[in-house]
Amino acid sequence: MTVSSTLVWFRLDLRLDDQPALHAAVARGGPVVPVYIWDPDAEGEWAPGAANRWWTHQALQRLESQLRDAGSRLVVRQGESLTVLRELIAETGASAVFWNRCYQPAIIARDADIKATLRDSGLEVHSFNGGLLFEPWTIRTRTGTPYRVFTPFSRACLAAPSPGSAIAPVERIPELSIWPESVALEDLELEPTIRWDAGLKATWDSQITRSNPVENGVHPEMLAGYRTDRDRPALPATSRLSPFLQIGAVSVRRLWSEVNGMVHGHPDPAVRLGGEGFQRQLLWREFAYHLLYHAPETVNAPLRPEFARFPWVRDADALCAWQQGRTGFPLVDAGMRQLWRTGWMHNRVRMLVGSFLVKDLRINWQEGARWFWQTLIDADLANNTMGWQWIAGCGADASPYFRIFNPTTQGERFDPDGAYVRQWVPELVGLPSTWIHRPSEAPEEVLANAGVRLGISYPLPMVDHAVAREAALAALATIKR
Repeated sequence: MTVSSTLVWFRLDLRLDDQPALHAAVARGGPVVPVYIWDPDAEGEWAPGAANRWWTHQALQRLESQLRDAGSRLVVRQGESLTVLRELIAETGASAVFWNRCYQPAIIARDADIKATLRDSGLEVHSFNGGLLFEPWTIRTRTGTPYRVFTPFSRACLAAPSPGSAIAPVERIPELSIWPESVALEDLELEPTIRWDAGLKATWDSQITRSNPVENGVHPEMLAGYRTDRDRPALPATSRLSPFLQIGAVSVRRLWSEVNGMVHGHPDPAVRLGGEGFQRQLLWREFAYHLLYHAPETVNAPLRPEFARFPWVRDADALCAWQQGRTGFPLVDAGMRQLWRTGWMHNRVRMLVGSFLVKDLRINWQEGARWFWQTLIDADLANNTMGWQWIAGCGADASPYFRIFNPTTQGERFDPDGAYVRQWVPELVGLPSTWIHRPSEAPEEVLANAGVRLGISYPLPMVDHAVAREAALAALATIKR
């Protein structure tokens, strides 16, 4: 008996390796129709931001190439997802629709409706875990409640049954005799019409074409220095795989498996320890999804309800100076300029610039979350929400104190020779390392020799950090009363 075709609906899983939905469709038999639907309205206010739309375009181009190599093609449409799926079902005679799950609150609700509607129409519909090591509902405390603290959550993950082996890439995909029409990727207008993306292209074009981003991003040499160097933003000591994970261009299960092999089998103890540290970061990602799934309201509201009373400051000029990297604190400015230029920022610096916004300027963490959402190519709703709430102190966090990073001492500790600052804040390139993180304290002669004119070529500090710190602590005290 001839098996009718299966639609495989690609979303945040733009790859052929370890692709459960695609693998199941091929195993079912019959033609397989890979589909991508551009439907940003379904995500409401958290539709992909500008930088992530650019990254999506690049990832879709890569997927199209992979599908051609496998004897198939990608059918691209735009519109309301259920309507488009019904059109494609009619055009292809498909009797099944498979996809890998997404975990954004609006998408969970949308997908449940689509699944119920299509099943009521007599179709075979299945969804799979293609994006996480552990489904958010499978890791629970002993009392059956969700976790709110990372360390016990991570221990529970490590004690849980293994995520299993990654599925080998699909090499050949059964194709239709007559394909439905597809719009060109350019018609989705994911790339900007005003070409502000030169820095993104220069940074990421060569990386998106990698045949195996996992092997390029995680290797023994990187892991050997991971524990000691991962907080140094000037060093190539991190994998830079977060954009690939966000869009699903690499499998987290493949990544975990590769690193796990080195953790348990590499002869160098530094590689094994570095691998464990890297796995811990992957578990932070799992924790972010766990929190989002169990507390979906946190995309717009603090997990700790008392923070709804926090006396935030409204200051459009200060927010703009932070966004543009004009705060007068070199490491903060370097991070914000790296973000604008490349669509990415080192994780240590993300924590610092976030702390500066919500603690030194006392501007609501939601403003920072929205700016990151628009400017990060790896903008991920779970990670973005957890990260900003962690920075603000209003999220899931076992620490009983209000974190306030000192931007000057953070620079001196993690960028001691100023290489990162000199790369992204070229007006300070001539300052000696002694003063690179505290130009406002440098002697006039040193500033003159470096060509730095404070308040003209480089801004004076927006705030006195010591004073701002006390103000932040006083504001915190008001919500504890």
